[in-house]
Amino acid sequence: MKITILDTTLRDGEQTSGVSFTASEKLHMAKLLLEELKVDRIEIASAGVSEGEKDGAKRILDWAAQNGYLNQVEILGFVDKTRSLDWIQEVGGKVINLLCKGSARHCEKQLRKTPEEHVADIQQVIYFAKEKGITVNVYLEDWSNGMRTSPEYVFQIVESLKNSGINRFMLPDTLGILNPEQSYSFSREMIQRFPRLHFDFHSHNDYDLATANVYSAIQAGMDCIHCTMNGLGERAGNVPLSSVVGVVNDHLKEHSININESKLFSVSKIVESFSGIRIPGNKPIIGGFVFTQTSGIHADGDNKDNLYHNELMPSRFNRKHEYALGKLAGKASIKKNLEELGIELDIDSMKMVTKRINELGDRKQLVTKEDLPYIISDVLKSEQIEQKIKIKNYALSVAAGLQSVATLSIQIEKKTYEETASGDGQYDAFMNALWSIYDKLGKPYPTLIDYNVTIPPGGRTDALCHTTITWKLEEKQFKTNGLDSDQAIAAIKATIKMLNVIELDKKKSKPTKNGMAGLA
Repeated sequence: MKITILDTTLRDGEQTSGVSFTASEKLHMAKLLLEELKVDRIEIASAGVSEGEKDGAKRILDWAAQNGYLNQVEILGFVDKTRSLDWIQEVGGKVINLLCKGSARHCEKQLRKTPEEHVADIQQVIYFAKEKGITVNVYLEDWSNGMRTSPEYVFQIVESLKNSGINRFMLPDTLGILNPEQSYSFSREMIQRFPRLHFDFHSHNDYDLATANVYSAIQAGMDCIHCTMNGLGERAGNVPLSSVVGVVNDHLKEHSININESKLFSVSKIVESFSGIRIPGNKPIIGGFVFTQTSGIHADGDNKDNLYHNELMPSRFNRKHEYALGKLAGKASIKKNLEELGIELDIDSMKMVTKRINELGDRKQLVTKEDLPYIISDVLKSEQIEQKIKIKNYALSVAAGLQSVATLSIQIEKKTYEETASGDGQYDAFMNALWSIYDKLGKPYPTLIDYNVTIPPGGRTDALCHTTITWKLEEKQFKTNGLDSDQAIAAIKATIKMLNVIELDKKKSKPTKNGMAGLA
């Protein structure tokens, strides 16, 4: 059976606390969802919310109309006669997802109406929608509670509407209360009782059961799942698209799904940037270190026969396996990282480097692959790996109401260069001065694509900041880190490492007296 996806990142996902997308961000994400990820349908807005919401919806629908996606773009509307329909028509929409009441308690307490009165109001909106040429789907809000406490109400509503020309009935676990057994039984009951109707399953994650509930709903016969990118959504969020893709492709192989797996990670990072909500490092499939082995035993097993790999191979998502460097790293983990850098060490040198990395891990210092040449240089006292680029001096200034200013003195290949620049903050000013020097020298430099600062909890003003920066030069991505009590200085330390990583990358591989090879 084909499983279709409705992504509601731009509507339900925007209900995440603190998240608000601009119109241009919404358009960009809509294009990514439909063109890159190949999502079947997207829900982009709530009718009548704000002028910004209207602008974003209109931009998306104008683009969709020109590119053949118009019927795949949907807007949440309300049982308010023609008000929502007029709003949808004004922005160019063709599909309304009509929010109705899916439990007796919601109908009686919130609307203060009988089921018959509510059905009459719904049918009035459906009549007006037909006149305007707008397709109607119906959300049964609080359906999961309805199935728990008032199933006769749910059946009455659906029975009354089943011949009204509704395209799909959408069944939300609005408060995330279901467990997998209930998700199966409630979904199965709806499908068996109304076999000619089409149903969607909309799962929330309040008990961290959203993905398991989707699995059960699909097994019960549901053929459309609602989700969001990165699990955005109100309270604990919605089921993440990435998790649905993994479950369907690997655990429900009798079903198929249209999503382009190779684009999941890159699109999730864009949504992370637009939303301001960081993806947890251990988030399945899209987390920063879910394909990272930390234990040296695991690295050893992978060296021998990929003994610690599962079906979620990172290559499916345009990612790769990594091996962490820290207190648990063994020789196998370090060897894996050295191989990527084109560096070989003899047995004695490897023991010394392993010991140093374990010591750094004990002190809670993060070690990246790009740090290895410096650690090797320090441990083995090698002159083959040197910092070709050194900061001789710098001055940073900040003043209220004014741009920050940085003056930089840098040594490149034993020549000294100076530059002063301003910027939005001390680090931005420093980078502007640095890139000004690089521009004058015609030297290439990377793009900063992620900047993460970690400060230990506790509120101390002298706490060490751990800054990790992700860079991209041509097709290569890499990370460098810096540690300092001053956040700007920590970032500068990470930046200097980056400059030398690029210089080291240019060197050709050649053996040294320590049995070490330079970077390939």
